[in-house]
Parts: sequence; structure tokens; C-alpha cells
Amino acid sequence: MWLVYILECADKSLYTGITSDLEKRMSVHAAGKGAKYTKHRGPLILRYTETVASRGDALRDRKSTRLNSSHT
Repeated sequence: MWLVYILECADKSLYTGITSDLEKRMSVHAAGKGAKYTKHRGPLILRYTETVASRGDALRDRKSTRLNSSHT
């Protein structure tokens, strides 16, 4: 199981990511060791998750979400 997730950063920008373990990934983000984009933009708020069948689906959904948003 894979998840596509969207985080809202402290500066109100949005970050879209994928993971197979959301709890672990959120801990990594909170520790400032996640994506470069989120490293200095905390605190982060989880705004959206979507479960998808495969990593490929997650990557496609992530790319689609980024293309449809001016903030990611």
C-alpha cells in the first residue's frame, strides 16, 4: 500500500510526497531530515492523504497533483 500526501508548511506553501509508511515519513519530516523543501518550513500540517495500489500509481498521482497546483 502506498500513500500520496500533502503537507501544508508554515509559510502556507504545499508539499506533495509519497510513502509506504506515513507515520515514519512524518517523523522524518518533523526531525528536519525529510525533503529539502520541507527542511526549514516547519511546522508541517498533514492536509490530505490518498491510498493507491502501487508506487507507480503514487508517483503518477503526485505528479498530477503538482501539475494542478501552483504551490507545489
